[in-house]
Amino acid sequence: MKRSLLTFLVTILTILSSLAQETLIKGSVRDGVSFQLISGVTVTIEGSNQTIITDALGEFVFSDNVPLGEQVLKISKTGFTTKRFPIVVNENQVINISDITLDRDISKSQDLFTITLSDDELDNDVVGSDNISGLLSSSLDLFQRTAAFEFSSSFYRLRGLDSDNGTILINGIEMNKLYNGRPQWSNWGGLNDVMRSQELSAGLTPSNYSFGGVLGATNINTRASEMKEGGRLTYSSSNRSYTNRLMFSYASGLMQNGWAYTLSLGRRWGNEGYQDATLYESNSFFVSAEKRFNDKHSLNFTGIYAPNRRGKSSPNTQEVYDLKGIKYNEYWGFQDGEKRNSRIKEVEEPVFMLNHYWNINSKTILNTNLGYQFGTLGNSRLAFTGTNRVVTPDEQETFEGGGRNPSPSYYQKLPSYFERNFPDDLEFAYGAQQEFLNNGQINWNSLYEANAINTSQGKNATYMVYEDVVDDTQFTANSIITSEINDNILFNAAVNFKNLKSENYAQVQDLLGGTGFLNVDAFDGIQFDLRNPNIIAQEGDRFSYNYNIFANVISGYAQAIFKYRKVDFYLSGSLTNTQYQREGLYQNENFQSNSFGKGKKIAFTGFGAKAGLTYKLSGSHLFDINAGYISRAPSIRNSYTNSRSNHNIVPNITEEKIMSFDASYIFRTSIVNAKLTGYYNGLKDANEISFFFADGIGNVIADTNTQTSGSDDTEFIQEILTGIDKNHLGVELGVEAQVTSTIKLKGVASVGQFTYANNPDLYLSSDRFENVYLGTSKLKDYKVAAGPHQAYSVGFEYRDPDFWWFGATANFFKNTYIDVSPLTRTDNFFKDIDGQTFIDYDESIAREILKQEKFDDYMSVNLIGGKSWKVNQYYIGFFASVNNLLDAVYRTGGFEQGRNANYRQLRDDKALDRPVFGSKYWYGRGATYFLNLYVKF
Repeated sequence: MKRSLLTFLVTILTILSSLAQETLIKGSVRDGVSFQLISGVTVTIEGSNQTIITDALGEFVFSDNVPLGEQVLKISKTGFTTKRFPIVVNENQVINISDITLDRDISKSQDLFTITLSDDELDNDVVGSDNISGLLSSSLDLFQRTAAFEFSSSFYRLRGLDSDNGTILINGIEMNKLYNGRPQWSNWGGLNDVMRSQELSAGLTPSNYSFGGVLGATNINTRASEMKEGGRLTYSSSNRSYTNRLMFSYASGLMQNGWAYTLSLGRRWGNEGYQDATLYESNSFFVSAEKRFNDKHSLNFTGIYAPNRRGKSSPNTQEVYDLKGIKYNEYWGFQDGEKRNSRIKEVEEPVFMLNHYWNINSKTILNTNLGYQFGTLGNSRLAFTGTNRVVTPDEQETFEGGGRNPSPSYYQKLPSYFERNFPDDLEFAYGAQQEFLNNGQINWNSLYEANAINTSQGKNATYMVYEDVVDDTQFTANSIITSEINDNILFNAAVNFKNLKSENYAQVQDLLGGTGFLNVDAFDGIQFDLRNPNIIAQEGDRFSYNYNIFANVISGYAQAIFKYRKVDFYLSGSLTNTQYQREGLYQNENFQSNSFGKGKKIAFTGFGAKAGLTYKLSGSHLFDINAGYISRAPSIRNSYTNSRSNHNIVPNITEEKIMSFDASYIFRTSIVNAKLTGYYNGLKDANEISFFFADGIGNVIADTNTQTSGSDDTEFIQEILTGIDKNHLGVELGVEAQVTSTIKLKGVASVGQFTYANNPDLYLSSDRFENVYLGTSKLKDYKVAAGPHQAYSVGFEYRDPDFWWFGATANFFKNTYIDVSPLTRTDNFFKDIDGQTFIDYDESIAREILKQEKFDDYMSVNLIGGKSWKVNQYYIGFFASVNNLLDAVYRTGGFEQGRNANYRQLRDDKALDRPVFGSKYWYGRGATYFLNLYVKF
């Protein structure tokens, strides 16, 4: 026994001795400007076949068969200037080269933030608009870079997920909105130069600032002392969102007195982007000032003010596109010779931050942050009083009983409407067609004239422009600690607090010459505010709805990252408490006991856990696995069924759950880099709320006090889906090869399948009835409308030693699906008003008309190129890009209208050559360009 123990101890000592005498070369690589650690850097021992790639912490280790004697390390990464370091390697010696810095290569500076103009797409309140360009544009991973700049114009969603699954931070302060969970990128739009220092963790991989989501976390660093000293002046021209952009920025760098400051100004403007009448106007202001008191303490202030306004564009039916083309926008018309858009989105939400950095010791940093954001987000639109009765073209503008819907593409103004309702008088349809072709825009003059007539008769305005307004005031505080426990273990933890008061109301913006607007429901005379009945609202007054939402979020997370020669792994956990409460400032007549004052508080407890492992078979072959579980509170938007009218909470509301898993194989050499990833994301217990008009809701409201007809009545409803489960699984591949010193080939593939995994419960609410249960919506196995489920890209880059470069890509998109209507997939669809199945119901016809539409596959070709010069101390450069060079016409998204809510109506409508309530679509832009000129000094 003693001999065995002695043998065991000798063996252990021998192993430890051999490990202690191991020959190693290790180090880390940082950005020369931001001093952030850089992953994905290629480190090569010249004259050998040994190459390794820096990991997520920017570190590398050579441990196998390290050559002895004088050696040269080559440090290189796309977009940076290559460096070579001579070293001497002795046997049984550890060479530690920490904090190697790489500088950006201006010849390869593509100003990634300006290639894709996505502000309009990121913030539009439409299906399919979760463009990921802003989220991913700081990443140098080939797949993510391609997704951002090649796939974004097709509304591609990374892994089929919305942007609320990723976390965006500025200086460690989370910027995702509590209302919908998404970042409002336009809050810091036009400040590219000072927002380019970003640290991104993809997927479940650990972040130093946040637990993150299943799409990762991105932290934008605006510390003045870490901005590269110097200035930059940029001018850009485009025909995408805006037509002109001018930016100026200057950074002092850290001065001898311990101060540093950075300033940036920007303006983007244009009377019209690619779509008709989509004006764009934005000014941007940024200041960051830092005082470094000593080696331990530094205080940084950041102020961001980026007010912006732009005209929205409409989704349209295929009938409208066939008549007017893909640039058509129904929201505008001429007024005094100028194009006036009725739907303007305006954002004015300044952000102020105070960040304290405390270097407790050489291995531990405590970062404490305070953030304050306030301001207004508004969306304008036309309001009118009127009726829904069937009228002929001669009555469209002159009938008695109120104003008609002023939308030029309103279904009662299109040829299809008259073909269906007046089949024996097709001159009506022809007249509607000619009117729409020749005019087809809002007739602002007629709206003023109608109001003038009302004024002369002592009546209120029939038409006006109002704005849906959200005034948010949010305070955030957090503290983040990062500590290097030893050479192998890094520890991160944070506590966060967020408090929000959100004022929500409609505000009269322009009475269009009228004297006032009556604050009652225009269709049924219901009082919006019983405490102040029959108020005549003037310009600037609130009307229709008026309420506050209060929210408090307390959260914390902790994680440990372990790094060893062959294996790296991490463990992370989070805990979050979220509370919402509604306060009604109006007493709605239909919900007298459930609309005024403060409603019930709702609370959620979220939990997150994730872990991952990287196995380094060699410097060229790595395997990476990540798994996580996240439960989180639903957003404010998906917690209240009709917050404009009452306190009602979504039935059976609970936390949303996400199971996530991915596994990757990574192959990297000095010539070829490749990454193959398989992933699965399972979403459970989600809620979704939609708002629209519906006809034929049958016996849905039979239990209410309202009489209705299953085929004739129209109701504006809230459609509430609860308990939604979805499965998102797929494969991602990115390969790039440096075939010569100047030519690089690249290929990317994304193959996914995103489906509903169950039949969720469906409820209906409106301003007349509450949470009527329709049973389940038969959505299982329908595809989720998440942009193209499959996307492919092949291309090349040529970079000349004389500092000019050119690239081209061909991109292919497949399996894009329409967003189906849940209401037509319930039992109500095939039931008459007596609750019995329609006597003429045909299951085969029903199956055909409920079949999910799949869009045509398409291809787009993009070009990009540029050149830079150094003139004395100045750097001058330009680049230009052309998207969709071949001017391909393609659908990027769309949704079924839920207006035909029963079998008979939908069957009869789809039997028409041009359905009255056909699906509405978004089309991609045709050929567009972007040109960027800059001077750095």
